[in-house]
Amino acid sequence: MAAGSARIVRYLLFGFFGVMILYFMSSSSIPRPPLPTTSDIPSWKGQDTEKPPQAPAGDVSAPPPMTVEKLAEKPSDSSSPAASAPAVTIPKQAKEDTLTSSQTTSDTSDARANATFVTLARNSDLWEIVKSIRQVEDRFNRNYHYDWVFLNDKPFDDTFKDVTTSLISGKTHYGEISHEHWSFPEHIDQDKARRVREDMAQRKIIYGDSISYRHMCRFESGFFFQHPLMKQFEWYWRVEPSIELYCDIEYDTFKYMRDHGKKYSFVLSLYEYVETIPTLWDSVKTFMKEHPEHLAEDNSLQFLSDDNGENYNHCHFWSNFEIGNLDWLRSQAYVDFFDRLDKDGGFFYERWGDAPVHSIGAGLLLKKDEIHFFNDIAYYHVPFTHCPTGDQFRLDHKCHCNPKDNFDWKGYSCTSKFFDMNKMEKPVGWKDQAD
Repeated sequence: MAAGSARIVRYLLFGFFGVMILYFMSSSSIPRPPLPTTSDIPSWKGQDTEKPPQAPAGDVSAPPPMTVEKLAEKPSDSSSPAASAPAVTIPKQAKEDTLTSSQTTSDTSDARANATFVTLARNSDLWEIVKSIRQVEDRFNRNYHYDWVFLNDKPFDDTFKDVTTSLISGKTHYGEISHEHWSFPEHIDQDKARRVREDMAQRKIIYGDSISYRHMCRFESGFFFQHPLMKQFEWYWRVEPSIELYCDIEYDTFKYMRDHGKKYSFVLSLYEYVETIPTLWDSVKTFMKEHPEHLAEDNSLQFLSDDNGENYNHCHFWSNFEIGNLDWLRSQAYVDFFDRLDKDGGFFYERWGDAPVHSIGAGLLLKKDEIHFFNDIAYYHVPFTHCPTGDQFRLDHKCHCNPKDNFDWKGYSCTSKFFDMNKMEKPVGWKDQAD
């Protein structure tokens, strides 16, 4: 009897332990939601209304070539002041600024840069600028969520705001350019300016007869960084419609500029059209005589002139891409530089572009080591391509550019001159891409 009872007890114990084992096995297989982190909690700033992040838009096919010059070609009534419209900021849910394992070692965990993208566009440019936005977001900004400022000489419509905001991971800001910054200044002789445009049209100089193109060049040269929306930022990255970024950018370019003492940067350089700037260097030499205190020691005059400053060799950094320091552009040195050029009237009496103006300003007012060449930012703006020289780099960074299209080492490029001036070693394989 006792033996039978013992067996019953053992069976009960075995059954109990078996049930417990099955319970723990089944409960451990149930997925549990992760505990919330601080990045899951919306961060509110001011009284702006937050909107949830939008799903990425689908891929779009490549557009026909479109540049910021198209903005200047479209009609603009510069005879009457633009309506004074308040700037609009559309914020996104705050995202934690984290680093990924693919970022370079130079990208540390300190505070993010006070930076923004900036684009000059019109409402009609929407479907060209969204392609640029997707390029920038997919290749870079999806990891960093920097803001984006849009500027226009007319108010942006709701469609432009809604579509662009849905694609950008940071806050979006929309501002109108003041009439003062998009019109003829009082000192310009408009009859003389008209005769110049007529003459340039007869000589078939590109944009030679355009008024709005001249307003655009003057605005980009001396005023975009003064816009109220831009005054809150220290760094900018200029983006134009229909550009391409060919490679992943796996580090924070703004923080690189800040942490390495850089103030201006480029990816493409070339010679300017001589017919558009016949007296630009004369004005520059006048500035140098008036303000020798502004000229930086160890500057880049050698990049700009082949005879120690007597003449301009027409080399410039192509300013449709530039990452730069806004405090430098707002400095007294640059303001005095621009004011000298503006008073001489070459934006209207000739057709001075913002690219040579920015380039000469950077070349004379900054030290050589404050200007940076971003070899690793693969870029296209019709009709030129910067495709990084180096097969392994292109493989590692998922590049889709054809190295044969790289403009850096062609005869019309000034990038070799920049390398030579700075005694930089050209990358392996550069000769294979030269003319």
